[in-house]
Amino acid sequence: MPGELEILLRTLSAVVVLFLMTKLLGKRQISQLSLFEYITGITIGNLAAYISLDLDAHWYYGIISIAVWVGMSLLVDFLQLKSKAARDFIDTKTTVLVRGGKILEHNLRKERITSDELMQQLRKNNAFSVADVEFASIEPSGEINVLLTKENQPLTAKDLGLSVQNEHVPQIVIMDGEILDKPLKEMGLDRNWLKKKMDEYGVKQDEIYLAQVDSKQEMYVDLYADHINVNKKKTSPPGELLALLKRCEADLKLYADKTKDKEMKQLHERFSTDLENVLSEMNPMAK
Repeated sequence: MPGELEILLRTLSAVVVLFLMTKLLGKRQISQLSLFEYITGITIGNLAAYISLDLDAHWYYGIISIAVWVGMSLLVDFLQLKSKAARDFIDTKTTVLVRGGKILEHNLRKERITSDELMQQLRKNNAFSVADVEFASIEPSGEINVLLTKENQPLTAKDLGLSVQNEHVPQIVIMDGEILDKPLKEMGLDRNWLKKKMDEYGVKQDEIYLAQVDSKQEMYVDLYADHINVNKKKTSPPGELLALLKRCEADLKLYADKTKDKEMKQLHERFSTDLENVLSEMNPMAK
């Protein structure tokens, strides 16, 4: 067999084998890698190159070697699932870098992270001051997670004492002009409901590139004709509007407390009082 043809066949075989083995290893192998998974990925890549180009060796030796590495990786994954001690030894533990606004220098040295690298990662997590950080840690994958102090975290509906309806993942019910029955059924809907919605929008099925339905059974429609927008503007329900106004009120009070300008302080306090009066009148709407 000519050398060029043999290389072609070996390379195609290596691609197929790598694809099947990666499918077997699962999605973790293509996401954030642990130390062992990193070593496994490099080694399997080298073995695939060996299968493709080393014409003096038997190609199936490389397949056997890849199978052994994949088997070892699956065994390690099994041990990690069954034993925390194995997880801690193979993947290492999470290391705390900042606690209560204080940098733990000995942990930085242990992980070989410079202060510049730490500050860069904090800025990526919207923490531009170490004093604003309650907790920061580096995960076994190398990712740094940051928890801001309570006063620096965004306000939520829970902080405001409001109960809001749970959101569900929107479902695509039309794609490329074709109706998808399974998502419709999962949302308790059918084609009759979908047809009524299309009539409301004044569009036909073959005009729709994509249609998506949210948990409130509101439908977003994207047409093949990009210059036409048939989507209706949504109005915020009273509960969401109330939450937004309460957040504005809280921000005004915060600005009034922090500013040293007496005129601005009085202005913010007046706006805050006016907004508080509006909120008191809106309370029945949120019930």
